[in-house]
Amino acid sequence: MDYQIVQEILTEYELIVDSCEQARERPGEYKEQKKYYSGKKKNHTFKNQIIVLPDGEDIVDVIAGVPGPKSDISLFREGQKGFDSNQRFKGDKGYQGEPSVKTPTKKPKKGELTQSQKDKNKQMASDRIFVEHLIRLLKIFRVASERFRLNPQKYEQVIMTICGFVRFRIGALVLPM
Repeated sequence: MDYQIVQEILTEYELIVDSCEQARERPGEYKEQKKYYSGKKKNHTFKNQIIVLPDGEDIVDVIAGVPGPKSDISLFREGQKGFDSNQRFKGDKGYQGEPSVKTPTKKPKKGELTQSQKDKNKQMASDRIFVEHLIRLLKIFRVASERFRLNPQKYEQVIMTICGFVRFRIGALVLPM
């Protein structure tokens, strides 16, 4: 019952979504190496996706420890099942093609963007910057920014703990005394 109330309240906001990758130790087995190798980062990586409230007031959802090559949009589609179908999001160009995500306008092939499109993209970037700031707060912790050398099965637990610290730091998490 409470979960449905929270979903209803969240539909009033246009949430901001973004993902980031973190290098990990190279797996020993070939199949495992293939699974985690990200061509974008030229390394074996974990991918994390963070969904936040509009002004970066709180972290709404975190998906941590997904293999690096998974695209942002497919990761989003899997995680979107926990949200209301009317929920609106803002994302970067990695989420292009998803109807519930508002994304910047791409420059057409052999063409240019109009000034109004550029202004709209700039405004959208300034609205989205809050998720980038929260990702930076996560990466202040060395275990979340440098190569992850601990047991890979503990990755999600470590990232979720760091998200709790960040929520406490920004004042979103208030513990009873």
